[in-house]
Amino acid sequence: MHEAISTTVRQTRERDYDRALAKALVEREVLSLQQVKAALNEIRNDQSDKTLEAYLIGSEIIEEDELLETKAALWHVPYIDLSNYEIDPEVLELVPASMVRQFQFFPLFRIDNTLLVAMADPKDVKAIDQITRKTQLEVSPALSSKKALIEAINKHYGESEEEPIGDVQVTSEEMQDILEIIEAESTQEDYEQSTADLERLAEEAPVVKMANMVLTQGITEGASDVHINPEEKMVRVRFRVDGVLRDSLKLPKNLQEALVSRIKILSNLDIAEHRIPQDGQMQIKLKNGRRIEIRVSTLPSAFGENVVMRILDKSAALLQIENLGYEEDIRQKMYDLLDAAYGIILLTGPTGSGKTTTLYAALNRLNSVEKNIITLEDPIEYRLELIRQSQVNVKAGMTFAKGLRSILRQDPDIVMVGEIRDSETGNIAIQAALTGHLVLSTLHTNDAAGAVTRLAEMDIEPFLISSAVLGVLGQRLVRKICPNCKEEVKKHVEIPDHVMQALGIENAKDIKIYRGRGCSKCRESGYKGRMSIVEVLKITEPIRELIFRGASTDEVRNAAIADGMRTMMTDGWIKILKGITTIDEVMRVTNL
Repeated sequence: MHEAISTTVRQTRERDYDRALAKALVEREVLSLQQVKAALNEIRNDQSDKTLEAYLIGSEIIEEDELLETKAALWHVPYIDLSNYEIDPEVLELVPASMVRQFQFFPLFRIDNTLLVAMADPKDVKAIDQITRKTQLEVSPALSSKKALIEAINKHYGESEEEPIGDVQVTSEEMQDILEIIEAESTQEDYEQSTADLERLAEEAPVVKMANMVLTQGITEGASDVHINPEEKMVRVRFRVDGVLRDSLKLPKNLQEALVSRIKILSNLDIAEHRIPQDGQMQIKLKNGRRIEIRVSTLPSAFGENVVMRILDKSAALLQIENLGYEEDIRQKMYDLLDAAYGIILLTGPTGSGKTTTLYAALNRLNSVEKNIITLEDPIEYRLELIRQSQVNVKAGMTFAKGLRSILRQDPDIVMVGEIRDSETGNIAIQAALTGHLVLSTLHTNDAAGAVTRLAEMDIEPFLISSAVLGVLGQRLVRKICPNCKEEVKKHVEIPDHVMQALGIENAKDIKIYRGRGCSKCRESGYKGRMSIVEVLKITEPIRELIFRGASTDEVRNAAIADGMRTMMTDGWIKILKGITTIDEVMRVTNL
């Protein structure tokens, strides 16, 4: 009798769960309503105990990742892809291998008194209770596939039932002791007295591991910047990936001072100074031998020092123009400009539009033992062989203008000036271009044509601009559609007439537009990686005459388009029609 009642209760729960799962699959657009109805009918007609989940996987109607992501959303827990997750070795000590195998879970990360745990069944109350009793921590469950859990357990705990032997030298009790010391000693009122203690704590294993973990996780996820933002009750860690900031970790507040001190020590900053901003640099070596330079900036804020770390991957310095994703005609225009014996080539765009990467790619093409190439940068981001690189230092009197004058006395063939910021630097750069040097530099303007007006606003004579400037490249970075969740956009999309005409498209009916649905590989963003969209304004004779006459930006732009220039917007549409990026992304970065 009891067994029959138990079976009935179980079946009722499973039917309720199937209905909830079916609704979630349709709402998240993973399956259509027709697909879900057909699956439920098949299960009903089969008169078996098979659940909707088992039927969908067994029939290969849905990928396991998609199903797990939907289940996680339904249960209001995160979905963890263990194959892409940076494991914290510290937490492996918290639970024995026998317990991990018995309850099919994997400890991921400890934040203060909370332990994040990956489970095949995050609703397993019995398992959660056992983990809580063993660790004396609050358990926060996350969903993972059973296969991934077993692989992670075997990888990190070993195939046998024996306890793992690793290089973890600090126990969880010692970690807690250190956190308590940090909390007791690193107060706002006690900076001077706690400096020595903070220096000691910053060298302790748990803090070292935490700092390393934050950096390696950022590098693994492809972040360009790591932000450590102190808040009132915790420390928020965010990564800028593909130009967009996103949350990554939330650390206990009592770890703040020791973590910031650790970063300051690594980047040769003063750990006793909390009242003024500081800038530093460090270099780390990954296990695969790859070296990463990191530029560090600290800024006092209401709840402590804010830290931003710019990750500078040296491989970016080796980029060639061929690898920037330019269309063939754009690439050829760049080659033509760089082959000139003298003149000035300008790159324009806002901060974060890839100008520096393009400059380095251009320098790589020009670099040879026969040429004396000197740069003036603020700051020097990548070191290049054979090239003499100089750092702007305003405090010491080394401004762009003064540095550029000195460079011209060093017998250069090619000069790269990080940015033309004022009239003095602009006039010197123009004079250098007119006296036999090839000059590369950047300007902050919205598009290529705007560079001409910007130089005129710096009180540079129009006849000098028209004589010296060879060409201007305007660019933006757009996010690329994640290849793992790429799908066709079903609704009709209107393509602007001027784009149709510029690209020679007669019939838009057969054109396909794509988007990223969002998946675990791209953190539900639908995007992974970035590429440039560009426009190249070559200073031809008609445009040179317009500049000489002091024409407006619109007049120069219209003349350039009539002369064959393809705008950034049109270049963006090429990437859209190739299925590389989306309409929303091109509109976001061009603002046109």
